[in-house]
Amino acid sequence: MIDTRNSIPRWISLLYRYGQMYIGEHLKEYEIGRGQHIFLNALYKEDGLTQEELADYLKIDKGTTAKALKKLEEQGYITRTVSEKDKRCNEVHLTEKAHFIKEDVRKVLTDWRERLTFGLSEEEKTLALVILEKMGNNAARFAEEPVEP
Repeated sequence: MIDTRNSIPRWISLLYRYGQMYIGEHLKEYEIGRGQHIFLNALYKEDGLTQEELADYLKIDKGTTAKALKKLEEQGYITRTVSEKDKRCNEVHLTEKAHFIKEDVRKVLTDWRERLTFGLSEEEKTLALVILEKMGNNAARFAEEPVEP
């Protein structure tokens, strides 16, 4: 009998959900939803990406990306403008309001990472990262394979 209470997918799912709860709770004063902080964080790294580049970078479908960006735009955190390079694309830029909360957003993400790795040695942190990266690469590779009937 398989013990599904102690499986890798279960733990990854729990980590994701707990992280979303923690981050959502700590950013609620800014009315940033659970899935929106990742778009801000990506733009903090490289402002001016197109919607398509954001979706590809974050591995999030274009519809979900468009919805999240619409909400961030309505809240005044981003602007979307037609790209000069390619009129079919919208470039996404952070507003002054988004820059104003950058340190708070980054601190919440750093605090979560520190809480998540509390009690782990540097060697354990490195090993966990290596394993998760390999698993992420496997997931990306196998997710793109056609499903056999």
